[in-house]
Amino acid sequence: MLIGALVLAGLQLVRVQGFQAEALSAQAEKQRATQIDIPAARGSITDRNGNQLAFSVEARALYVVPALMRENWAKAVAADPSIGSFEDHAKAISVFVEQTLGASVGGQKTDAATIYGMLTRDTTYIELVDNVDPAKAASITERFNDVGAEYRAVRVYPNGSLASNIVGAANWRKSESPAVTQGLLGLENSQDTVLAGTNGRRVVDTMQGNDNVVIPGPGRSRELAAATPGKSLELTLDIDTQYALQKMVTDYTAKSGAKAGSAVVLDARTGEIVAMANDKTFDPTDFGQASDDQKRNTAVSSVFEPGSVNKIITAATAIEDGIYQPDSVLTVDPSIKIADRVIGDATWHPTQEMSFTGVFAKSSNVGTLMTAQKIGPDRYSDMMRLFGLGKRTQSGLPGEEQGVVPPRGQWSGSTFGNLPIGQGLSMTLLQMTGMYQAIANDGVRIPPRIVRAVVDASGARREMPKPEEVRVVSPTTAKTVRDMFRAVLQNSPGQVGTGYPAALPGYQIAGKTGTAQQIDEKCSCYSSSQYWITFAGILPADNPRYVVGIMLDAPSGSQYSGSAAPLFHDVASYLTQRYQIPMSDVQSPVVPLVLG
Repeated sequence: MLIGALVLAGLQLVRVQGFQAEALSAQAEKQRATQIDIPAARGSITDRNGNQLAFSVEARALYVVPALMRENWAKAVAADPSIGSFEDHAKAISVFVEQTLGASVGGQKTDAATIYGMLTRDTTYIELVDNVDPAKAASITERFNDVGAEYRAVRVYPNGSLASNIVGAANWRKSESPAVTQGLLGLENSQDTVLAGTNGRRVVDTMQGNDNVVIPGPGRSRELAAATPGKSLELTLDIDTQYALQKMVTDYTAKSGAKAGSAVVLDARTGEIVAMANDKTFDPTDFGQASDDQKRNTAVSSVFEPGSVNKIITAATAIEDGIYQPDSVLTVDPSIKIADRVIGDATWHPTQEMSFTGVFAKSSNVGTLMTAQKIGPDRYSDMMRLFGLGKRTQSGLPGEEQGVVPPRGQWSGSTFGNLPIGQGLSMTLLQMTGMYQAIANDGVRIPPRIVRAVVDASGARREMPKPEEVRVVSPTTAKTVRDMFRAVLQNSPGQVGTGYPAALPGYQIAGKTGTAQQIDEKCSCYSSSQYWITFAGILPADNPRYVVGIMLDAPSGSQYSGSAAPLFHDVASYLTQRYQIPMSDVQSPVVPLVLG
């Protein structure tokens, strides 16, 4: 028996080396073992409640190697002519593909005639269809082992354009080596390394001379190292609030005639970004068709002169330093001269007595600058820094600008006539809202953030480190300023604040309107017709829960063009219902603004 086995082995060796050596050598020349990557599953992006904003689903691309198919089929026919011609085989594949997938997949034709035409081309490699359901792809490749399936991942955005300026976009990039889902915009791009994971490795048979063409068929792939899935991002956003805010901002921007509009909602106690909306958004599955303006997150990437909302720095500093009390009386002239500039109030008035609260409720430039002169430029410069101006918030949002605050050493004589009334400096809407968060949070500014936690594939959740807090003013000062700025929304005969349309019955609200002239490029001077309209508010003022900031770029031609206060009213109304905020125990008192 042993001798017989040895004889059989010897005969087989002679047959292989002698009679089949040339054929086997030729076959080996056409293929080689190659290590390739196994793409890692990309992490998802969710809101604070686990609602999906972006996630990936597996798909397959079906492909063939027509020249190799034809050659292999010719060999099979030589062995068994009854199996039919290659054309018959191609027709069978084509019919089954259409039966399995239908006449099209995602706009790609998969009818039998189209597939047959591709199968019979004289080419090395051709992709039949992309983004096929894995189960359907498997049914095709299992029936026809000369059809191959490559891994694909389709990035899904179930809410369409909702929060697209923040989330961004990612898609499958065949041009990358290895092919991978790559983040191209927004958080998908800036957090790409977190979301992407680590690819695995496997060995496959590839065409000689082209390692990118994997030869289809069973037993031609072996895993070497498994892929490590990417981590998921849990954002601070609330999807419902984001939806409502995005709709309100879009609608109000349109009816105000503004070029652009943005709004931000911060949690007063944590600084977390609950919602951030711009009037322009885009479809993340078709971002190539979007304009730059649609893709930009204006709330952090565009800077503007804030106007009178910046007066909160003067108010807070004067209270903190004991310069004035809310009921202190100031004699306010119709104008004031600062260096070589004469600055007046928005509406002319004779010299009049105003309460310190009234200076801000009536948005008096003159009264504000009188107060700023008592504060002094050095102290004012320090307070701008404490309020977070002139530097990025480190929110984690890509494309964030830092704004422009003139260095103290470069101030001219008139600089201190501009800054306290919100001109001559610039900031983002997120920075502006963050100033009011400090007052809402008893004088402690907490830099805003967008990523709340990172979650790995096992579900383990790692909370992101809390930002370092900054003490801006004392709790007593913060409360006093909140109480003062309630008068901005006051609407009493003869004592009307500039922001009264923002008022919400049943709730104490502190806020501030702003109007800042834009630069006219023709004369390099301030325009008399183009303005930034702003509003910042705290809800409720007596027990702050949320801070809302709004910016409108050059509204015109409408009854809504002059103020963002009505938009704040709508946002505040939604927030009280969404989060079931109790009404204030007492209503805001009516206080004297202009005396005599």
